[in-house]
Amino acid sequence: MSADKVKAQKNFCVKQNFPFSLLSDPDKTTIRAYEAIGMKKMYGREYEGIFRVSYLIDENGNIERAYDKVKPKEHAQQVLADLD
Repeated sequence: MSADKVKAQKNFCVKQNFPFSLLSDPDKTTIRAYEAIGMKKMYGREYEGIFRVSYLIDENGNIERAYDKVKPKEHAQQVLADLD
């Protein structure tokens, strides 16, 4: 889920030939509910930013596992391993 607008998400999907819809939360309501936003620091400056986290959610809507500091290149394999 991203705080980007729906149009930006659609443009990304088209440009990258991405076969899935992406979720958009420009008001950050859901992002805040999942505690995926908070204070970050870069170059000594603090700002509110979205954390790169992922949740494995079961068929009943329960969070089975939370992944902090997700690395996109490795994450899919990690999740697939946890599903076994």
